[in-house]
Amino acid sequence: MAQCVESSTDLAMKTEEQTERKVAVITGITGQDGSYLAEFLLEKGYTVHGVLRRSSSFNTGRIEHLYKNRRTHLEGDMKLHYGDLTDSTCLVKIINEVKPTEIYNLGAQSHVKISFDLAEYTANVDGVGTLRLLDAIKTCGLTNSVRFYQASTSELYGKVQEIPQKETTPFYPRSPYGAAKLYAYWIVVNFREAYNMFAVNGILFNHESPRRGANFVTRKITRSVAKIHLGLQDCIYLGNLGAMRDWGHAKDYVEAMWMMLQHKVPEDFVIATGKVHSVRDFVEKAFQHVGTTIVWEGENEQEVGRNKETGAILVRVDPKFFRPTEVEYLQGDSSKALEHLGWKTKVTFEELVKEMVDADMELMKNNPNA
Repeated sequence: MAQCVESSTDLAMKTEEQTERKVAVITGITGQDGSYLAEFLLEKGYTVHGVLRRSSSFNTGRIEHLYKNRRTHLEGDMKLHYGDLTDSTCLVKIINEVKPTEIYNLGAQSHVKISFDLAEYTANVDGVGTLRLLDAIKTCGLTNSVRFYQASTSELYGKVQEIPQKETTPFYPRSPYGAAKLYAYWIVVNFREAYNMFAVNGILFNHESPRRGANFVTRKITRSVAKIHLGLQDCIYLGNLGAMRDWGHAKDYVEAMWMMLQHKVPEDFVIATGKVHSVRDFVEKAFQHVGTTIVWEGENEQEVGRNKETGAILVRVDPKFFRPTEVEYLQGDSSKALEHLGWKTKVTFEELVKEMVDADMELMKNNPNA
């Protein structure tokens, strides 16, 4: 009886197919970054598998346009799997079934202020969840074939030890979120060094877009500016107006994630614009875009922002939005990313604010209760 033996040509074709195979798993695919990354990878010919938490209400709004059929949620090159970073069994099952070439860990409890109220949960998801995912790769025997991206954060720097912050700047997190992400950062480094895994941390500074969650300060501002301009709201209440941040566009930043995994060696990179603006600046730019000039009066909790023309108070400070430990100044130095990856930001601060305000103006016109 003749044995079925693969020819050298068949083996070569199989090897070539494996080399060309582009399959990504994204945790947090329904979030701002996950949705932009899914778009980006699909355009590059990837099959994208997203990990989706079960919810009693639909939470796929940011990725609905990526279904093969939006009305029936028929899947095409984007496939969704129910899973959770707190459940190691499901992570092993998904990774073993999909056998991805790249994994992007974007899933997290990512709201800094809320992490003070949900400290244990934040540690479980953002910190230990990263370990579960790395362990799942190891359990499935994919240590040498998978490239792993960890969504790290500028909140690691917290009480900054130098300005600007770069890859070698000491960390000093100032929130349960930052502390959980610090564990995740170092466990990625450990797996890279212990098991020779291609695992990297992207230390991304603040990045926004019209898809930003409504309870994040930038989106809260643009939504409120749109509502105030349309006569749907009188005033916006904010926390620390003087907080300085390095804001970029999420679309630019997801490209950097992908570039890190195409790099010849696994390295950690800071991704930032290098330009700093205060929350106060963001408020001014957003109102300027709808033709309103804000003038500031008072200090600290008594500070208000008035409409220069009418005198109406449009911005107030509410202490309930202050963090127990504040991060005052974040400014990234992404020169390493420019030198090694060729990455640089494309969207300016002014363009970012304009895009977000325009999107929220359109949203509120169509749905005032949004």
